Amino acid sequence: MPVSAETLRLQLDYSAWASQRLLSAIANLTPEDLARDFKTSDGNIVHTLSHVFAADRVWLARVQGTPRQGFIDDNDRQLDTLRQEWPLIHQGWKDWCEGLTDEGARAQVSYRDLKGNAWEQPVWQILLHVVNHGTHHRGQVSGFLRSMGQTPPPLDMIAFYRSLG
Repeated sequence: MPVSAETLRLQLDYSAWASQRLLSAIANLTPEDLARDFKTSDGNIVHTLSHVFAADRVWLARVQGTPRQGFIDDNDRQLDTLRQEWPLIHQGWKDWCEGLTDEGARAQVSYRDLKGNAWEQPVWQILLHVVNHGTHHRGQVSGFLRSMGQTPPPLDMIAFYRSLG
């Protein structure tokens, strides 16, 4: 069941808000804490957030029709890169979605995954995937923070809605 373009914009705004909150929350962690290996697929806090950043970038390039060749670069696994580049990706999503209509949300996007397989899916499915993917990994980072005795910021969507006033 498709969702409206306005709902998709709101979902992407939520994802950007939540990612920025986590970046702020980890700002005072030591390099050792940031690099602590939690034995997950991405290992540590920075690599997990870098994975989300890279995925956000890859999917944006796909919907823009300018696919990226690779997924993640070595430089992407740096906190400074996330602080500087991720807001640009979030702005890219915002700009791309600005003119999105409900009809456009149902439009099919053809793309190749990183293994070269061809796929076609509607915009609304891709955008909800991007948000859900980020939510999953932000939840991991929140768990990492708790295991280190830190209190992560509230990232629930209801907290986002409440922040809108």
